[in-house]
Amino acid sequence: MDKIAVLIPCYNEAQTISKVVSDARKALPEAVIYVYDNNSTDDTIKLATKAGAVVRKEYLQGKGNVIRRMFREIDARCYVMVDGDDTYPMESAPEMVAKVLSHNADMVVGDRLSSTYFTENKRPFHNTGNSVVRSAINRLFNCNIRDIMTGFRAFSYDFVKTFPVLSHGFEIETEMTIHAVYNNMQIENVIIEYRDRPEGSSSKLNTFADGFRVLGTIFNLYRNYRPMQFFGFFSILLAVVSLVFFVPVFANYLTTGLVTKFPTLFVCCFVMLAAVMSFFTGLILSNMERNNRRQFEVQRNVLNREYRKEQKRDEEHA
Repeated sequence: MDKIAVLIPCYNEAQTISKVVSDARKALPEAVIYVYDNNSTDDTIKLATKAGAVVRKEYLQGKGNVIRRMFREIDARCYVMVDGDDTYPMESAPEMVAKVLSHNADMVVGDRLSSTYFTENKRPFHNTGNSVVRSAINRLFNCNIRDIMTGFRAFSYDFVKTFPVLSHGFEIETEMTIHAVYNNMQIENVIIEYRDRPEGSSSKLNTFADGFRVLGTIFNLYRNYRPMQFFGFFSILLAVVSLVFFVPVFANYLTTGLVTKFPTLFVCCFVMLAAVMSFFTGLILSNMERNNRRQFEVQRNVLNREYRKEQKRDEEHA
C-alpha cells in the first residue's frame, strides 16, 4: 500500500502534463504519481512516462470512468487527485495530505472559489455554473462546501473504497461531494490559488451539456438520499392543488345542494390520491434509505479493520 498516491486523470494534456508531474514530485517527494490516460491522441503518455509517472490507461471515455478505474486499482493511505491541466498549485498538496493523515479528514476540497477563480477563469458561464451548483447542494443537503466542481482533492482510504462511482463524465465531482455529505464524512476546505489554463490548452468541459448533467445528478441524488423531503414536497404540492380546485365545488354544493362539476371533483380526488401515494412512497423509501445507511456504516467498520491490519503489516515490514 502506498503512503500517498497522486492521481492525475488525463485526456490530451501534452502541453502541461510534464509540469504537473514535476510539481507533484517536488511538493510530495514520497508520493507515487499515477497518470491515467483516457485515449489521448497527442504525446500525453510519452511525456508523462518521461517525467517519471506510472502511466496506465482507461479506454472507456469520460472522467468518471477514469476515476472509477483509479479508485479500484490503487491502494494508499492518502490519495491526492489533481487535473493534468496545470490550473492547480501543487504547493497546497502537503497541507491537504496532512488533513487526511493527521486530522482524520475523509475528503479535502481544494477551494478555488474563495480565492482567484472568478478573476482567473475566462469562461463566464463556468463562474455562474459553479455558483449555482454550490448554492443548490449547500441548500438541499444543509452543508457548507465552498467549491463543488474543483478537480483538486485529497481523500482517505475509507472514502475511496466506499465510494460507488456511478457517473461517467464531469458530474463525478458533484457525486463525490454529495456522497461525503450524505454519509457524514469529515470534509475539510483548503483555499488554493487557481490559475487559468495556459494559452493553447483547451478545457474538455462543455459548459451547457455537462452543466445540465451536473444538475441532473443533483436531482437524482437528492431523490435517492432525501426521499422523504423529495416526495413530501410533491405530496404537499399535489394536496394544495387538489384543495384549491375542490373548495369551489364544495362551496357550490353547500349553497345549492348539487354537485355541478363532477369532472373537477373526480380530478380533485385523483390528485389527492396521488398526493397520498407520494407521501407513502417517501415514507417507504426513507425507511429503506435509513437501512442502507446502517449497512454502509457496518461496511465502513469492516473496511477500517482491514485497513488497520494492512497498515500494521506495512509498519512491521518497514
